[in-house]
Amino acid sequence: MMFVAEAWREYELIDAGNGERLERWGKYILRRPDPHVIWPVIGDNPLWQKPHAHYHRSSNGGGEWEFFEKLPERWTVRYQSLAFTVRTMGFKHTGVFPEQAANWDWLAAKIRAAQGPVRVLNLFAYTGAASVAAAAAGAEVCHVDAAKGMVTLAKENLALSGLAERPVRFIVDDVLKFVRREQRRGRQYEGIIMDPPSFGRGPNGEVWKLEDELFNLVGACAQVLAERPLFFLINSYTNGITPLVLDNILGIHLKPRFGGVLHSGEVGLPVTATGMILPCGNSARWEAAG
Repeated sequence: MMFVAEAWREYELIDAGNGERLERWGKYILRRPDPHVIWPVIGDNPLWQKPHAHYHRSSNGGGEWEFFEKLPERWTVRYQSLAFTVRTMGFKHTGVFPEQAANWDWLAAKIRAAQGPVRVLNLFAYTGAASVAAAAAGAEVCHVDAAKGMVTLAKENLALSGLAERPVRFIVDDVLKFVRREQRRGRQYEGIIMDPPSFGRGPNGEVWKLEDELFNLVGACAQVLAERPLFFLINSYTNGITPLVLDNILGIHLKPRFGGVLHSGEVGLPVTATGMILPCGNSARWEAAG
């Protein structure tokens, strides 16, 4: 299965080839590396030679932006009623993963169709696009990320979208420790979203590897689901963590207790120049039956 983000107007994947994406973010054209693009550029789109900025990956890891025109420090792109800050950040990032719009639409539809209040827990929540989508759909949201700077950007995105007064809690904390405290406090959620990193280190040097930690993390999160939950969404950009792996983990933890339906697949973006779909990561969705 493929979950494709097709409804963008202010973002466009213009072309992809030779290990790079050519993208339009609002009125600005960016070139960024992408390891999935192992085919050559097809055609001779002149925009490849006229980007506003080009991220060059270093052979030693990391990289840097080369600017051909002065860009604003930040600018805004809109997705339907939502608005997000875009910046040329480190490690080729822009602050938004546009392919995730397919998941924003799905979770927003689940929230709007719910009978009664919906509380959503967004873990490893980054700059908060999913939090904003859930809040716009009417949910009460708890947004958790260990990086204070990312949480600050998430607050800005909520305000940009005209949702500053919505009930959103922003928490800077270790995700697993926070979830365990929520369980002890007896707090529950109808929806959970998570986008865990492949690798990281805790404040005391603890090593986080997704393949070692994900199963137990999902198990802990299942303990803070409400008696009648609506959905559980996992995103992964880690090589080897396939859609079916995510599907199996959700199934083990949720199906015996809640039943429900599982769908998993790649998330992708349409490439304007070729009509191809660029795979960008993997997602698994559990939802309540009926």
